[in-house]
Amino acid sequence: MSVSQTINGGLRRVPAWTIYIVGAVYAVWEFWRALNQIGPYLVEPINVLERAYGEIALILLVAGLMVTPLRKWTGVNLIKFRRAIGVTAFFFVLAHFLVFAILDVQSVSRVWTEIVKRPYVTVGMASFLMLIPLAVTSNNLSVRKLGAATWRKMHKLTYPAAILGAIHYLWLVKGFQLEPIIYILVIVGLIATRYVSSERRQQSA
Repeated sequence: MSVSQTINGGLRRVPAWTIYIVGAVYAVWEFWRALNQIGPYLVEPINVLERAYGEIALILLVAGLMVTPLRKWTGVNLIKFRRAIGVTAFFFVLAHFLVFAILDVQSVSRVWTEIVKRPYVTVGMASFLMLIPLAVTSNNLSVRKLGAATWRKMHKLTYPAAILGAIHYLWLVKGFQLEPIIYILVIVGLIATRYVSSERRQQSA
């Protein structure tokens, strides 16, 4: 038995809803640390919490994009977790936005002002809006009502949403930092591999 088969055998025993539980526990844990100003939350806890939620959302978006290439290149199959990963990513994007809107700027008018005035907030909001229909339709009923082909086309909004999320992070940080650039390169690379694979399938068909 290969390593990938062993891993897949273990993964089959792990329910997909575990992702939701782990995500919820992590979100509450970070909020509690911010509330009590523990560890990295000693200074500017609201800004640190906002950043923490946003970054884990971006990590989960990347993880969702990696599911298909990982299966293709290594044989490790995480398909059953992809929906949970995507929905949990949206949950953290929503949490990121709520910390910004409620705890940071604390005003609907100021939220709108920030969206219009600051480009990094503009692209972040665009990414958030793209993810809303994906989260709402991440269920079997929506697949049946929309049809599999239409549903798959809609969920390709994940690609620009992930790219805009990474650009939002890049523009947000002060000075030159390598981490957001790595996110952008990884996301663009993963999306490119999907399009190359799709083109090859069409040519061979």
